[in-house]
Amino acid sequence: MRRLVFSPVLGDNPTMFTGIVEESGRLGLVERRGEHARMVVAARVVLEDAHPGDSICVNGCCLTVTSCDGRQFAVDVAPETLRVTNLGDLRPGDGVNLERSVRLNDRLGGHLVSGHVDGTATVAGLRDEGNARLVTFTADPALTRQMIQRGSVAIDGISLTLIAVEEGSFSVSIIPHTLEVTTLGQRRLGDTVNIETDLIGKYVLSFLEPPGLKGGGVDRAFLAEHGFL
Repeated sequence: MRRLVFSPVLGDNPTMFTGIVEESGRLGLVERRGEHARMVVAARVVLEDAHPGDSICVNGCCLTVTSCDGRQFAVDVAPETLRVTNLGDLRPGDGVNLERSVRLNDRLGGHLVSGHVDGTATVAGLRDEGNARLVTFTADPALTRQMIQRGSVAIDGISLTLIAVEEGSFSVSIIPHTLEVTTLGQRRLGDTVNIETDLIGKYVLSFLEPPGLKGGGVDRAFLAEHGFL
């Protein structure tokens, strides 16, 4: 149904997603092999046109399909992926959010998601509000620095709108449909989720504050000096 091409710090093909989860799959096997792992996921929708070498976003992580049939697919999970995501905490029977890579002619229902997880966050607050659930997370301030109120964030691969952002914490409001069709409806206090901040925002921040460069980047003084203000 969908396909482009860009991929993970956690895979080998460049791929892109939209953060609109197609189904919730079920982890059937977790085989740890030293620092890496092999996982088998039971699914239906994402397997309709899947082939070995395709990319599938699993809880926000872009992974490459190594084998598949009409009922399940297997992926190899690299050490770096296990270090920076919650995939290493998963056990057989756990639900996972799944999305195929997007095609160039598809509608962009969420936002641009690369499947390259930036880090994890912890569920710190749950409160029902009308027909929605307000969920608050704590995270490394380096992650929240890349977020803005009313901006987008991918949580376990789900495109969501940030309703509040503070240093070290952020909140989202989740509608009933999302709670029903993704794993977010099962999240409890203390659970860990994968976070990918907005792709464009990361590039802007890197431009303004180049890594390892003291006093570098673009600020109001720089713009004024070069005639932009």
